[in-house]
Amino acid sequence: MKHASIIVDVPTMQTNQPYTYLIPAQLEMLIETGMRVRVPFGRGNRLVQGFVVEIVEDVVEDEKLKTVVDLIEPTSVLNDELLALGAWLAERNFAFKISVLQMMLPNVMRAKYSKVLQVIDLNLIEDPLVKQLFVDRNAIPYDADNVPDILLTNIQHELRLNHIQIGYVVDNQAKEKTVLAVKPLLATQAYDDLRKALRPNAKKQARLLSYLKDMPNDYQPQSEVLKMIKGDASVITHAVEAGWLERTKIEVYRLPKLTSPIVPTQPLTLNSEQMDAFQKIAKATDLRQTKTFLLEGITGSGKTEVYLQAIAATLKQGRTAMMLVPEITLTPQMMRRVQGRFGDQVAVMHSGLSDGERYDEWRRIKRGEVSVVVGARSAIFAPLENIGLIIIDEEHEGSYKQDENPRYHARDVAMWRAEYHQAVVVLGSATPSLETRARAQKHRYELLQLTKRAKQGVLPNATIVDMREALQNGSDELFSPILAEKLVDRLNKGEQSVLLLNRRGYANYLMCRDCGYVPRCKNCDLALTMHSDTGKLECHYCGYSEPIPHECPVCGSKRIRPYGAGTQKVEAALQAYLPQARIIRMDVDTTRKKGAIDQMLADFGNKKADILLGTQMIAKGLDFPDITLVGVLNADTSLSVPDYRAAERTFQLLTQVAGRAGRAEKQGEVVIQTFNPDHYAIQLASQQDFEAFYKYEMQLRHTWQYAPYFYTVQIKIAHEDQATAAKVAYQTANWLKQKLASESTMLGPAAGAITRLKNKYYYRILIKFKTDPGLNDALSELMVAAQRLQKQGVILNIDRDPNNFI
Repeated sequence: MKHASIIVDVPTMQTNQPYTYLIPAQLEMLIETGMRVRVPFGRGNRLVQGFVVEIVEDVVEDEKLKTVVDLIEPTSVLNDELLALGAWLAERNFAFKISVLQMMLPNVMRAKYSKVLQVIDLNLIEDPLVKQLFVDRNAIPYDADNVPDILLTNIQHELRLNHIQIGYVVDNQAKEKTVLAVKPLLATQAYDDLRKALRPNAKKQARLLSYLKDMPNDYQPQSEVLKMIKGDASVITHAVEAGWLERTKIEVYRLPKLTSPIVPTQPLTLNSEQMDAFQKIAKATDLRQTKTFLLEGITGSGKTEVYLQAIAATLKQGRTAMMLVPEITLTPQMMRRVQGRFGDQVAVMHSGLSDGERYDEWRRIKRGEVSVVVGARSAIFAPLENIGLIIIDEEHEGSYKQDENPRYHARDVAMWRAEYHQAVVVLGSATPSLETRARAQKHRYELLQLTKRAKQGVLPNATIVDMREALQNGSDELFSPILAEKLVDRLNKGEQSVLLLNRRGYANYLMCRDCGYVPRCKNCDLALTMHSDTGKLECHYCGYSEPIPHECPVCGSKRIRPYGAGTQKVEAALQAYLPQARIIRMDVDTTRKKGAIDQMLADFGNKKADILLGTQMIAKGLDFPDITLVGVLNADTSLSVPDYRAAERTFQLLTQVAGRAGRAEKQGEVVIQTFNPDHYAIQLASQQDFEAFYKYEMQLRHTWQYAPYFYTVQIKIAHEDQATAAKVAYQTANWLKQKLASESTMLGPAAGAITRLKNKYYYRILIKFKTDPGLNDALSELMVAAQRLQKQGVILNIDRDPNNFI
C-alpha cells in the first residue's frame, strides 16, 4: 500500500519533519507530489491541510498510520522545483516549510475558501458521467456530496485536458469572473438564408446574422458581439429563442488594467555599451550557462532597453523570463514597457492587484499561457517553467527582502532558481549594493558597465545647499532661495520639477511650546505624526490615531504646534507660494486607491502637472523628458537612521532621484538641501560618483566588521512586559555564546532603537561571523524553541542578513 510524506499545517507546534499517511485505494491513482490534501491530525483527528512532498510505493501496512481523507484539489499546486526550493528556503532562513509553501500560493488559496468545479466548454468534455454533472449548471461545489469518489479519476482527466477547472470562492470576494457568451449554432449558408428572409426594417437582426456568418465557432462574450453589431441584449435573446445561437456563461480572466492603453513598441538601436552587455547576456542564455551579471549603469543609461532585448532573445530560444522591480510604484511603468514589447505573453504580479487578479495571473502562468512575468518581490515564486532569464531591476533596493517570516531575499531565490534551470540572472542598478558590487569585484558576478546616457543627455548639475546657513540668513525652512528661484524658472519655461521629501503627513510631530509635551502612540515608543487632511495624529507603525488636540492635555496651553514638515505640509506651502502651479503629491496616503499610482504618473507624463512631490516612491524609474529640476528638501532623513547602511541608502536615494532630471535633450539640475553638506554620501551623490563612494564605504565596513566582509544574523525578542523580554534575551544570549565559534562576535542583548512597538518591548542580539559551522544548527534549535516561548507570549525572530536594525 502506498503512503505519502506530508508537511502539515499545525499552528500550535510546527515542524519541518513530514508526517507519514496511508493513501486510500480510491486516491492511489490520483495523488501526486505538490498536491494539497486534508489529513487527520492529533488525538482528536481534526482535519488539517498539508502538502504532499513525497509518495513511496509498496510500504508495509502499519495500523498506527492515519489515512489521507481527500484531495483539496485534484491537481498539483506546486511543482517539484518549488517543493525543493521551499525545503532549501526553510532551512536557510530558519522558517517552517509549511509557511514557505503557503507563501508561494496566491492569497485566494491561503484563505478560508470553498472549491467549485467549473465548465470551460461543455461540448469538449469527453466523459459522459462528468458531462452529466453540468447538465443544468456551469459550476458545482467540489465536495463529496456533489462529486462522487468514483468519478475522481475521470474528473482529473478532464482537468488535465483543460475542459473543466477548479475555482475558489473566498468569503464572496474571489469568485471566478463570468460573463454571458454566445456561440453560433448554424452553418454559414443558413445565416445567409435567414438574412435574406428578414423584413427590411429588421436591421439589428440583419447585422447580427451577418456577424454570426463569419463568427468563429466558439464562445464570444455577448458584450463584444453587441458592441460589433451596435445592438442590445434583446436581439441576442430573440436569436437564442430562434435557435440561431447558444448562450451560456464563461469565465474570463481578470487581467490587471492600466489607466490608458498599452502602446506597442519596437526595439531601439543600442549604443556600443548596451550592445556589448546585451550580447554577453544573450550568449550566456543561449549556452544555458548558470551565470550572474551585474549591469551597473548610470541613471538614464538605457538598462531597461537591454533588459527588453535580452528577454526577446530568451523567448526566441523557447525559454521564459522573469523581471522583478522593487516597488509597486515601478510596476505600472515597467508593465507598460514590457507589455508594449511582448503583449499578451506577459503576466503581472504585485500587491496592488486584487486577490482575484493575482489568482488569475497565477493560473495563466501555471497553465503555460504566458512566457514573461513582471512583478515585485513575491513574483520570484511564479510557477514559470523552463526559465532562461531572471532580471532584478534596482537590485540594491531593501524591498526585495521580506521583513516578516519567512524572511527571504528575492535575490537569493533568483540565484537558486537560476541554478535549477541553468538560467542567467541580471542584477541591474545605478547604485548597486556593496555586497553585490564586491561579488562582481571578486568575479563571482560578471560586471557590465553603462557609463553614457542612452539619449545622449548628460548627468544633471548638482547644487548642495547648507540649510544651516540658509536659515541663519532668514530663508524659508522648506525652500531655500536657490530652490524657490529654480522652481519659478521651470514654471515660466513650461518644464517640470520633482521634489523629494521622504516623510509623509503634515508634520513630524506636535509639541507644546510651554511644557514640552509631545503626543505619543499608546502602543509604540514613538511620537505621533500629524495629518491635517484627516484631522488626526497617526502612528505609521501600528495604525493608532487620535484627534489633533487644540490645547495641551498636560498644562492646558493653546501653544501646541507642529514641528517638522511632511509631504502634505509641503504641498500646502507650495500651493501658497506658487498658486499657478499644478501639483501632484505621491505618498502612501494619496496612492491607496487602486490605479492611483498609474493615473498620477500618466497625468504627469501628459504634462497635466508642473511639480511632482513625493516620498522615496518617486525616486526611481521615472523617465519623462521635461523633468529638468529635482529638489531634495531634506537629504538628512535617511542619514539619521541607526543602521550601518544609513550612508549607503542615503547615497542610493539621492543618486536615484537626481537621475530623474535631464534624461532627454534638456539639461537637468539638482538642488540638495541638507544640514550635513560635508557628509561624504551627500557630496558623492551630488557628483553621481559611485566608484568613489564604493571605495570609501568599503574601508569603513572593513573597519567596523560589517557586510560584505562579515555575515550577520539578528535575533529579536519581544514581549508586552519589558522585564520578561529582557530576561529571555539574556538567557538566549548566554545559551548562544556556548554554541558560537571563537571568531564570531555577539553584540547585545540591547533594547531596540524603538524600544516599544505595537505594545511590545523589543531586545535584539546581533551575531557577526565569516564562517561558523555550528551556528546554523544552534539557530535551527532556537527556531523550534521559539514555538514554546510563543505560548508564554514571547516572540523570537531570527533574521539572516537583516535589512534594518530598528
